[in-house]
Amino acid sequence: MSTVQLKAVSKQYGAVEVMKGLDLSVRDREFIVFVGPSGCGKSTLLRMIAGLEEITAGDLFIDGTRVNDVPPDARGLAMVFQSYALYPHMTVASNLGFALRLARVPRAEREAKVRAAAKILQLENLLDRKPGQLSGGQRQRVAIGRAIVRQPKVFLFDEPLSNLDAALRVQMRIELARLHRELSATMIYVTHDQVEAMTMADRIVVLRAGVIEQVGTPLELYNRPASTFVAGFIGSPKINLLPVTVTAGSPIGVKVSLPSNVAIAVPAAADALPVGASATLGLRPEALVVSSDGPIGGEVSVVEHLGGETLVYVDIGGATLMTVKLAGNDPVRVGEKVRLAVGPTAVPLLFNAEGRAVRAAIQPAMQ
Repeated sequence: MSTVQLKAVSKQYGAVEVMKGLDLSVRDREFIVFVGPSGCGKSTLLRMIAGLEEITAGDLFIDGTRVNDVPPDARGLAMVFQSYALYPHMTVASNLGFALRLARVPRAEREAKVRAAAKILQLENLLDRKPGQLSGGQRQRVAIGRAIVRQPKVFLFDEPLSNLDAALRVQMRIELARLHRELSATMIYVTHDQVEAMTMADRIVVLRAGVIEQVGTPLELYNRPASTFVAGFIGSPKINLLPVTVTAGSPIGVKVSLPSNVAIAVPAAADALPVGASATLGLRPEALVVSSDGPIGGEVSVVEHLGGETLVYVDIGGATLMTVKLAGNDPVRVGEKVRLAVGPTAVPLLFNAEGRAVRAAIQPAMQ
């Protein structure tokens, strides 16, 4: 059993409150990811869980035990930092076993744990090398292995892949997901990269300015964002967010008008937005299709061919570019006049003037 629970946890530096009464429960064996822009408080929150930052108010529980006043080394956690922090004069084996040696673990047991961690991380042939002889991905695996040998209750990762190149990041994402399955461990991971969050997490915690905007599975956050902030942060390429005005309502939704007087029907609860109210319409790039009779017209400004898909940026007027995701072999060209429509299976999103999601008229079942 390895659970973490925060109850009304806050953090202040002098008069500045940077974490504002957070409530969160991390389940046993869950891979949970803290994500958000720089300065939102995700690393501070992780360091508070680790015991490296003092909690100003509220309570932190690990496996049901309050640990606010428990020192970091007694919390049963292991942390992997952005920097590898390996000892350059030591071999991989010595780096892996160093914490165990400090804890006076018998040599035979220490070596067995090092070998087991090396096998999991495919480092068996590198145990006699020193960090300077390793690639960036291999060094990061050593840093992770140093945490594994301690057999912690919870693994904490603070942006561990940010120093790697794009190809290595993808490889390490796959390895971390595999590692989570093999160890059946509780893991808390911090990143500013929403792609990492979407691909690895069981649940994602979206943070903004010291508060939790939304917690949910990757698909829940993608399909049902609670705010324009979450909608804009989760998803690549970014969602199209357009200012609209509500022009009509019905039991099955509302009709909204874009600044260009284009009308679009949205299956949002009509009682939440009266006629004349200002709102924001959210359209994912893959929700749009090129259609000769589509309601939205514009001129193609930029085309990005990415192989399996093509991203098209359409100027619909009013200094607004709409991003459309099309098939990789789509023949659309820069300067071409196109008309766009919402795809038949797509569900537009609607947000009120405060940026909060308006519930659907009929709640769809989550696949």
